[in-house]
Amino acid sequence: MNLDPWLLVPLIFFARIGDVSLGTVRTILVFRGMWLIAGCIGFFEVLIWLLAAGNVLHHLDRWYLIVAYASGFAVGNIVGIWLESRIALGTTLLRAISRNLDIDLAKCLRNEGYAVTELSGNEAEEVPIEVLLIVETRRKLPNLIQRVHELDPDAICTTSDIKQQVTLPNARGYGWRSKLKRK
Repeated sequence: MNLDPWLLVPLIFFARIGDVSLGTVRTILVFRGMWLIAGCIGFFEVLIWLLAAGNVLHHLDRWYLIVAYASGFAVGNIVGIWLESRIALGTTLLRAISRNLDIDLAKCLRNEGYAVTELSGNEAEEVPIEVLLIVETRRKLPNLIQRVHELDPDAICTTSDIKQQVTLPNARGYGWRSKLKRK
C-alpha cells in the first residue's frame, strides 16, 4: 500500500507520540520492578516504532516526515510523563521535618490514619526537630503533603520512590499500611 507521503505526516507524528509515551511509562515501570507489565508495553512500543521509523526510512528524501518523526518524539516525552503521573503507580517515602514541636505533627497524622514513624533530632546549635517517615501510595501523596503543610506550614517535605517493599514476618503492625482506618 503506497500512501502519499504527505498523508504519512499525521500517522508518523501520532505513532511517535504513542511509542515514546509507552517507552516512558515502560522505563518507569522497569525502575519500579514491574517487569512483566513493562515487557508487554515494550512489545507494543516496538511495533509502533517499526511502523513510524519504517515509513520515514522509506522516504528519507521527504524532510517533512523527518520533522513529523522528531516532533512526535518530543511530544511523546511530554505525554508519557503526564500519563505516568496520572497512573501514579508505586509507593513513596515522605520525610517531613518540623521545627515546631508544639504541633505534634506525628500524633495529628496518626489520628488521621497514617502510619507514622517518628524520630527526634537536632538541627545546628542543638535546635530540636521532629522527623517523620511515612510510606504512602503515590496516588495519595499530594493529599498527605497538603495535610502536613496545613498542620505545619513551615514543615520541610522530601520524597523518595520506593522500588520494593519488604515486610518482615515478625513486624506485625509495623508495615507501611496502617491498620487504622482513615477518616
